[in-house]
Amino acid sequence: MAGTMVKFAANGGQTDGYLATPASSKGPGVLVIQEWWGLVGHIKNVADRFAAEGFTALAPDLYHGKTANEPDTAGKLFMALNIAQAEKDLKGAIAHLAQHSSTPKLGAVGFCMGGQLALFSATLNPSIAATVNFYGVHPNVKPDYSKLAGPVLGLFAEKDAFVTPDVARQVDADIKKAGKQIETHIYPNVDHAFFNDENKGAYNKASADDAWRRTLAFFRTNLK
Repeated sequence: MAGTMVKFAANGGQTDGYLATPASSKGPGVLVIQEWWGLVGHIKNVADRFAAEGFTALAPDLYHGKTANEPDTAGKLFMALNIAQAEKDLKGAIAHLAQHSSTPKLGAVGFCMGGQLALFSATLNPSIAATVNFYGVHPNVKPDYSKLAGPVLGLFAEKDAFVTPDVARQVDADIKKAGKQIETHIYPNVDHAFFNDENKGAYNKASADDAWRRTLAFFRTNLK
């Protein structure tokens, strides 16, 4: 079940994205936000996996056609991300996804950089009713947690040098301090990007499978 590349309106311009739809043609909408590599095959595969589970998934291309396959280039794209433009892209993606969703409530999930942007997107639009943050990090993205409209699931790695367990616990505390709901899991003995099955150095199948199970259950509960 392969998705297709689409274009959607973003504040007067257009942004590309990868849209994957279920066999039923419409399911609860989930925004899937890229790692620092860009809109690469892994992220498209994640969107396809959501579609296979009955969701409509849209992965916006926040790098506008650029991708990386080694860390130096990825780091440069990561730091060069225009946050104001990303905000426009995310708002446009949410509006486009809403047209293809079977429910008014939408979900957002992101990985690495995308985890932080998933939280950010959830503060931009109250239709994001559930957010999953996989080890999210971006120094220039500062979500206002008081604007979250729904609960958060945080999935982190014990050996993560980017988003350490202390950082994960701080995110958990900050969201709760803002009066919002979060459930946090820190997977033991795994590293940053443990969910990415194309990252052979970090991927951990047992933790990834458990995180996927939790993610699906979380969205099914909160996007009714």
